[in-house]
Amino acid sequence: MGEFTDKVAAAANKVVGNVKEAIGEHTDNDRLKAEGEAQQVKGTGQDVKGSVKGALGDKI
Repeated sequence: MGEFTDKVAAAANKVVGNVKEAIGEHTDNDRLKAEGEAQQVKGTGQDVKGSVKGALGDKI
């Protein structure tokens, strides 16, 4: 994947993770809340990966 694709996937994971976390909090569903937090972390990792690819010119 290229920089743009990684950043789009990162944004999607952050948004979906945030929604899951909020629903988990409001419904007292600890599993869903944890899932949302994990998905946000995954999105942050993808964002970093995209930034590195951008800095290296998508050569990795």
